[in-house]
Amino acid sequence: MKRFFIILSFVCAIPTMYAQQTFSLKQCIETGLERNYSIHIIRNEQQINNNNATLGNAGYLPTIDMDGGFSGSLNNNNNKLSDGSTEKNNGVHNETANIGLNLNWTIFDGFGIQANYSKLQELQRMGELNTRMTIEDFVANLSSEYYNLIRQKIRLNNLRSTLDLSRERLRIVEERYFIGSMSRLDLQQAKVDFNADSSNVLNQLEVVHTSRIRLNELMALQDVEEEIQIKDSLIYPNPFLDEVELWKNTLATNASLLIAQKNKTLSELDYKKIKSRNYPYVKMNAGYGYTANWYEVGTTDLQKRLGLNYGLTVGINIFDGLNRRREQRNARIQIKNQELRTQELELSLRANLSNFWMAYQNNLQLWKLEKENLVAAQENYRIAIDRYKLGELSGIELREAQNSLLEAEERQSIAEYSTKICEISLLQLSGQILNYIAPDPEKASE
Repeated sequence: MKRFFIILSFVCAIPTMYAQQTFSLKQCIETGLERNYSIHIIRNEQQINNNNATLGNAGYLPTIDMDGGFSGSLNNNNNKLSDGSTEKNNGVHNETANIGLNLNWTIFDGFGIQANYSKLQELQRMGELNTRMTIEDFVANLSSEYYNLIRQKIRLNNLRSTLDLSRERLRIVEERYFIGSMSRLDLQQAKVDFNADSSNVLNQLEVVHTSRIRLNELMALQDVEEEIQIKDSLIYPNPFLDEVELWKNTLATNASLLIAQKNKTLSELDYKKIKSRNYPYVKMNAGYGYTANWYEVGTTDLQKRLGLNYGLTVGINIFDGLNRRREQRNARIQIKNQELRTQELELSLRANLSNFWMAYQNNLQLWKLEKENLVAAQENYRIAIDRYKLGELSGIELREAQNSLLEAEERQSIAEYSTKICEISLLQLSGQILNYIAPDPEKASE
């Protein structure tokens, strides 16, 4: 039995045997934002959208090409002249070389270029919103895991305290058994309860380890098994949230809702792009180049040309098989669908906010209730252990009081954690998660 105590004490002490780096929630978030791979990927995708939002990509600017070439021909000529004679030239070698600049510019295409540029700018803003939404999801997930690790450590401490109580009970039973004041059944029952509590501690050590590894993974630490230490040891829910303010912020800043509104704007720009084909287009082209031709026959040996050519094209599509009409109808339907999706999302957000708010309020009440229950359970156990030491209480009754204390501690921990998760969800829903600041512990505990 003593050997078992030594082994268990060693296992419980493993997390504190190594140098540990302490992280607050803010430091965890900052580290994750700097290192997390998903954040890097979404920021790179946003940079692509930024790079695409240019005048040239929209079609505002002309294109200028420079080209050059050389060609030749080798022919046998057989020409029949008007006087009936025949002129033959074999192996006639002609050559041509040219180089020049060519400019093409769409001056007007029925406001299609303007629609393109506006769409690229909207895609750029949507990229920013996607980045923000990814960061908000990350902050919410990391915060939840941070508080989950705190909760699991609290549970581990509660289980260790329960194990200490079982150890003390086993010590008392062993002493009384050896002097003959307790039966072997009492001793075996005390050992069974002690072993069960020991098993719970070992299992909880694994849960704490898993949560810590998950937190390291979210922060993308180089060593995912690094023994970090979190700054906070208790969970302090914020009881001061306001439902009206949360809904107001949701309508104004919720990333998903803003993205839905951007999708509607993009559909409207697609419609403008299609409508632009109803207007005439104006295109300009110009070129400046040099051309040289070498001839082996005829009166000219070498011909050189250096000059400018230009032109202006005006046109309009008169009939395209009614495709424009069909596409415009479809585009109007897409706009209507985006409006419906936005309304559907707004309704869903309202439902989610209502559910989270109800859970938040309920868990706040449970938290206050469980704090009172814990005080009563602690007093109940103190009375039970005193009566047990006096021999006025059986081991089964003491175990019941001990389990009641553990259950009260667990319920309070769950209420604290559940309230905090609801708080995080409400802040994320209202677009305020990036401004998340933990409340003052003294105020939160009132």
